[in-house]
Amino acid sequence: MVARIFSPAKTAMQSGKAKTGNWLLEFEPSEPKKIDPLMGYTSSGDMKRQIRLSFESREEATAYAERNGIAYRVQEPKKPRRRPMSYSENFRFDRRMPWTH
Repeated sequence: MVARIFSPAKTAMQSGKAKTGNWLLEFEPSEPKKIDPLMGYTSSGDMKRQIRLSFESREEATAYAERNGIAYRVQEPKKPRRRPMSYSENFRFDRRMPWTH
């Protein structure tokens, strides 16, 4: 079973960067999820899907996986592209869309 080591991105509900610097180790699914025909719930017999370990750095996560003989792959985080803007750019005369209330 292969584990995935990654640094989670911030969710759409966050404006800050809290809790985004940690690295997680999760196991990839070994069997697909099944849909219960009566209630419609999804379930799986794969118990390793419930394991989610948190580490301070990527090196700690890879060292843990190597120490315990876990096959792993590292997924590098994508850096967000930020375009610097100021408040005054809302009122520029050459905007594509006019600013209205």
